[in-house]
Amino acid sequence: MDNTIQNYFLQNLSQASRTMGYARESIGVITGRLNTDLAATPFELVHQEGRVRLKHYMPPSGPGLSTPVFIVYALINRETMLDLQPERSVIQNFLSKGIEVYLLEWGYPEAKDQYLTIDDHVNGYMDRMINFICHRHQVSALHLMGVCMGGTFSLIYAALHPEKVKTLITTVTPSRFDHESGLLHVWMKNLDPDAMVQAWGNIPGDVMNLGFLMLNPSRLMMDKYVGFFRNMHRKTFVEDFIRMERWIFDSPDVPGATFHQFIKDCYQENKLIENRMVVGGKTVNLKAVTMPLLNIYGRYDHLVPPEAARNLGESTGSRDTRDICLDTGHIGIYVSGSCQQAFVPAIADWLKKRDRQAKTTKGQTCAAA
Repeated sequence: MDNTIQNYFLQNLSQASRTMGYARESIGVITGRLNTDLAATPFELVHQEGRVRLKHYMPPSGPGLSTPVFIVYALINRETMLDLQPERSVIQNFLSKGIEVYLLEWGYPEAKDQYLTIDDHVNGYMDRMINFICHRHQVSALHLMGVCMGGTFSLIYAALHPEKVKTLITTVTPSRFDHESGLLHVWMKNLDPDAMVQAWGNIPGDVMNLGFLMLNPSRLMMDKYVGFFRNMHRKTFVEDFIRMERWIFDSPDVPGATFHQFIKDCYQENKLIENRMVVGGKTVNLKAVTMPLLNIYGRYDHLVPPEAARNLGESTGSRDTRDICLDTGHIGIYVSGSCQQAFVPAIADWLKKRDRQAKTTKGQTCAAA
């Protein structure tokens, strides 16, 4: 046999053998027992108002701060992102640093919830949960951390109720909307929220998800599945991939009235940063945010680009502000291995210094919920 033909035959035979081996490994993985559970960290359910629940996480060695951290997630998608997988869990990393955590779970809005406004979420649910935590710990204020839209809510809350917020942490939080960085901001400026609320009441989570996927269809709808087929022989990869898919497509609807005000007041009229936004009959003045502020965002975030999040402290009344920009995207900030080594440790160190500097006064507690 000619050497060229023989070599060609042997190369293809070797490739076929590797392909068969890969196929056997992959079938073994995807048909075997997989651990794809989300939010596996044990918690105590301490308070509930209808669909809205308050989860409590206690560090194994006890709390290392005088007051706990209250985390408010966005209304879009679910708070399980913060406890997505065991080895990359923001919640578990906080606990390992001795930080006691309360986490707000918004649940799944029903048709009757379409009339709930930002006021109902901020001055209603959030305020009552904070009152409950303060009363439970006999403190007057707590550490407040917001994620994405939940960060915007937390910023509004801190401006309206500064006496109840010891420190404020905003992560991938949109606050500035007077730019066209990122396709989402361009779309939102041209959206008709009146028509959407009239058509649906609550904005369907599936509609929101489709919009997010269309921001980068090549990467979010094609590349990631190509990557899956290339790595489906790796059990850990498959488990993490399925966890992420479960989180992405577990999308609660967004209450119509809240969606309407958020789009109109923030994306289209930039009222928040200009101190013109009205919530609960009161103007939100960011100069009232005088507590220490830590603002964290992602350099490659396509949903909340740096232009929408950075330099937040300049618009507040706080004299203790810090910006941290991580080399990651919107979700990577919570699940990337490299970011996990920087994200929680930075927050923990920042909190512990300020927790010591400004001890909460005992006896002056928030009203009981």
